[in-house]
Amino acid sequence: MAEPKTNGVADVVAPMMLHGRVAIVTGGAGGIGSAVSKHLTSLGARVAVAYVGDPAPAKALVSGINNSVHAAAAADGGGPRAIAVEADVSDAAQVRALFDAAAAAFGGELHILVTAAAVLDFSYPALAETSEASFDAMFGANARGTFLCCREAVNRLARGGRGRIVTFSSSGVGSLRPGYAAYAASKAAVEVMTKILARELRGTGITANVVAPGSTATPMFYTGKTEEEAARYIAEAPLGRLGMPEDIAPLVGFLASDAGGWVNAQVVRCNGGTI
Repeated sequence: MAEPKTNGVADVVAPMMLHGRVAIVTGGAGGIGSAVSKHLTSLGARVAVAYVGDPAPAKALVSGINNSVHAAAAADGGGPRAIAVEADVSDAAQVRALFDAAAAAFGGELHILVTAAAVLDFSYPALAETSEASFDAMFGANARGTFLCCREAVNRLARGGRGRIVTFSSSGVGSLRPGYAAYAASKAAVEVMTKILARELRGTGITANVVAPGSTATPMFYTGKTEEEAARYIAEAPLGRLGMPEDIAPLVGFLASDAGGWVNAQVVRCNGGTI
């Protein structure tokens, strides 16, 4: 009998593979976060888009998602596919309120946490020139924020093999660029926390993995860089370009799905081969 033809990843990441799942995406209206939010909803998930500061980008994103899947939502009993929730992830009370809002909006059970919220000092200071305020801001959002969200997720996500935690690091942990000392250190903390967490979750069926993007064409990448500096980053890429948010989102979707259920306690660098 002939082997059935497949389309590789396209067959694994099937349409609506996250149907019935509820996801929380911190930094969900940002450069990579917005692509993740849209991708998860395209796979059938309902998503709480967490943001901080100006609500306009999050509200526009949520409106676009809900309008684009109106027919699917109607067939699924109605209700929104996405909501926007303001939450400073460095504040434990706001993190709890974020999870409460997602549970209230989508029916109680939560399945997926993606921690894409991040802070970077766009002056790119050397360690000796890094202020305490800059250090605290990066560790507050990147490391403490991930800790608080993961701690809440451990007690709130569904058991039985459907719970997924996907944290965000950076390939900068491997590249060790000058000017990124505190930022890369905060992301290294995320990697260690996540891998230990995966082991502590033994018996729950919840997986925990890290996605570590490289240089990606987002406002976070371009801010504070000259055209010449950006060009040097691009020149390092074997594939001859920057990553796009849409290059990162499918990896998150895979790890959040049943297809990624055997991937656990891993740091996956998604950078086109630069590191």
